[in-house]
Amino acid sequence: MKAIILCAGKGERLKPLTENIPKPMVDINNKPVLEYFILLCKKHRINEIAINTSYIPEKIKNYFGDGSKFGVKIKYSFEPKLLGTAGALNNFKDFLTETFFVIYGDNLTNLNLSKMLRYHRDKKAVATLYIYREKMINEKTSIGCVVIDENNKIMEIIENPNKKEKKRIKKIPEKRKFINAGIYIFEPEVLQLIQKGYSNFSYDIFPKMLELNKPLYGYQEDCYFKEIGQMLRYSKAKQDIESGKIKLNL
Repeated sequence: MKAIILCAGKGERLKPLTENIPKPMVDINNKPVLEYFILLCKKHRINEIAINTSYIPEKIKNYFGDGSKFGVKIKYSFEPKLLGTAGALNNFKDFLTETFFVIYGDNLTNLNLSKMLRYHRDKKAVATLYIYREKMINEKTSIGCVVIDENNKIMEIIENPNKKEKKRIKKIPEKRKFINAGIYIFEPEVLQLIQKGYSNFSYDIFPKMLELNKPLYGYQEDCYFKEIGQMLRYSKAKQDIESGKIKLNL
């Protein structure tokens, strides 16, 4: 099984922590956040991992190397200019020839990837997104919305909603609206929809897939999940793990 972990962002919202390291290398309990994802992948027998880099790439490559000390194989790409969450996959087309995971490198979770994969296959999905409900928002942020039907099929994705869209989101029943966590399973055919250059899943690829009526599904699971791309969220995740309140068991 294969995965690509997206690690190219600068982490502007985590400065000064990211002045000299990429965002996925920020520390929680004496480990970079990215290491938790490597361990999570290994736990679920995802042994071949691709990592895209851009900002201070040597910090990631020097720490993880070829992955052998973590029991996995790692290959890298370098983006002189950011290619976006979807565009990054174009550098790994020869690698992503079977069902694969895409994982944003600024999350912390113990999500059961094996269970998510079984769900994806049972649904015969082309794409499956891990979706969740936000339990704590301490910062001003514009959170998008994933709308599902009664069978968890994704009907709509609203990213960075404007005022009109926010009003419309409020009218959607709570049981139908979730947040995109940035952990996906794709079939290789998705690569055919990704244009050259910069491309984003939420703005470019998912809308195209919905327009083509491709089967997109939302996967829900009661697990620990924290997006750590903002300082308050990172601090909360750090406190959760280092206090022993949360044990990821990776």
